[in-house]
Amino acid sequence: MEKKVLATVGEKEITNLDVESALKSLDPYQAMHFQTEEGKKHLLEDLVNQELFYMQAKEDQLHNDEDFKAEMKKIEENMLKQYAINKVLSNVTLTEEEKKAFFEANKAKFNKPESASAKHILVDSEELANDILNKINNNEMTFEAAASAHSTCPSKDAGGDLGTFTRGQMVPEFEEAVFNMKNGEISGPVKTQFGYHLIKLENIQAGGESEYEEVKNEIEKSLMYQKQSEAYSKELNNLKSKYNDTVKYHD
Repeated sequence: MEKKVLATVGEKEITNLDVESALKSLDPYQAMHFQTEEGKKHLLEDLVNQELFYMQAKEDQLHNDEDFKAEMKKIEENMLKQYAINKVLSNVTLTEEEKKAFFEANKAKFNKPESASAKHILVDSEELANDILNKINNNEMTFEAAASAHSTCPSKDAGGDLGTFTRGQMVPEFEEAVFNMKNGEISGPVKTQFGYHLIKLENIQAGGESEYEEVKNEIEKSLMYQKQSEAYSKELNNLKSKYNDTVKYHD
């Protein structure tokens, strides 16, 4: 992104990059309200206002206040602690050989569970479920249209689409039906604690071993966390030995 000066306060330039940085510092919900041009103008105005307070603070020499100095000392101490920890963690590296060796030694952990993609229609009575099923079988309406019109599940807005799920994610009765269906089959009614379901199976994906490339990123995160934890513990033990005489716990 090309840098562009949007405002100046004294000699201080406030750019579009400053506004974008302020936007990124907000949580997603807050940021949503400032994504528009009008929202970014508000952020710019806020940055300008902060600079005005800064100018007044410098004029009043607030940086010489003892309370301010005490707060800055705390901030510096905390930042230095975190910097020291990050220094230890950032020195940890991973090689491709290590990641592949970890994969070979832990293949079972990365097995893919059997999964299914399905749609459903949820209604309160078996009679209504059978009535809808008859209309679908008689080509009076599609499964998706029936879901939109009759289902009480929020998935109705997506034609009843539940996406992809694995064994153990759905209630037992629903799961038992789904994983015993054939691709494209429509089944039901299936009674569960939520009501009566009509189910359309899109497809079943068989479980089994994952390929290295499929889980490479997961392995990297897991192994990096493991190695960083080990590096942290090793350095901490060294520090405890080095500064053992300085640590005292008081009741």
